[in-house]
Amino acid sequence: MATPKPTIAYLTNIHFGVGIRDRVPQILASLNCRRPLVVSDGGLVETGMIDRLGMDQPAVFADVVANPTEAGARAGLEMFRANDCDGLVALGGGSPIDCAKAIALMATHALPLKDYAFVNGGLDRITADMPPVVAVPTTAGTGSEVGRAALMIMDGGDKIALVSPHLIPSAAVCDPELTLGLPPRLTAATGMDAVSHCVETFCSPAFNPVAEAIALDGLHRACSNIRRAVANGRSIDVRSEMMMAALQGGLTFQKGLGLVHSLSHPLGALAEKRPHHGTLNAIFLPGVLRYNMSACPDKMERMAAAVGAGSGERLPDFFEQLTAEIELPARLAELGLTTEDVSPMAERAHADHCTATNPAPATVDDCRALYGEVL
Repeated sequence: MATPKPTIAYLTNIHFGVGIRDRVPQILASLNCRRPLVVSDGGLVETGMIDRLGMDQPAVFADVVANPTEAGARAGLEMFRANDCDGLVALGGGSPIDCAKAIALMATHALPLKDYAFVNGGLDRITADMPPVVAVPTTAGTGSEVGRAALMIMDGGDKIALVSPHLIPSAAVCDPELTLGLPPRLTAATGMDAVSHCVETFCSPAFNPVAEAIALDGLHRACSNIRRAVANGRSIDVRSEMMMAALQGGLTFQKGLGLVHSLSHPLGALAEKRPHHGTLNAIFLPGVLRYNMSACPDKMERMAAAVGAGSGERLPDFFEQLTAEIELPARLAELGLTTEDVSPMAERAHADHCTATNPAPATVDDCRALYGEVL
């Protein structure tokens, strides 16, 4: 069987387009994967989404939760081994995709999983010896389908990142038709996730002009279409633009992120409340932009030009207005988060791997103040 030619080859092979999900069986065959494990969530399974990929009765692990856990990945690994699987298809948003990456890692690397966390020096411990992962996103936001990280809640309760180029999926299959059923609130939250990726990677001080160009185009694309995507989720053209923006955000992860993500990650580990990552990013984005304003004024001006904000100084106000227009909350309290929830998080945010690439240095007290501004 001939290997399908990818639409894009940048970091990994990307198959992008309406109806392109039909390629999944061919892509699996080209990767010598005959017994894939589909990693998804119960809601997508109930909608028949797996049937739309054209696979012949694959094994399915559908117990992924929002903000995936180490325990969940272990359960998926048991199913992977019980069915003698030789690859994975990650179907869903960032949670199933990140969980599939963790399962692939655990399939060939000795436990415990925490040893492979970036903050524990895990980057050098992760090798290429892993089963292939084909990522099929059903949301337009996380960029995990081309990302080098998997965010997991460890058994100890911390949400930390596994980071390695070997965690980038072997192929990404991005079919905008799979996002047509997203409700407005989830469309808004995932869309702002994509926006925050483009903003933070563009502002990162790491040198990568190629990634910066992609981030700026993705930011323009997302901000030009997110309102229409929320208002009319059946427009395939708008859904295509949002999926491309999300993909572009993921393609720029090579530059690293910043304090928006540092602040969001610890809150994602609150098991009982499980706030949506994209919604958290939308809440933190204006305040972090103000905090970073003097560290990268030229980049603020370029982003303002890309989204039509008028000037760099007005960029935080632009995103506050955008968040209001797409009816996302502006404060943590609107998500049910309390002072008790937030008060222990400043130290964790400061220790997060994304803090290192924020354009302005930050202390624990700075993180605490940024939490307080939006509580």
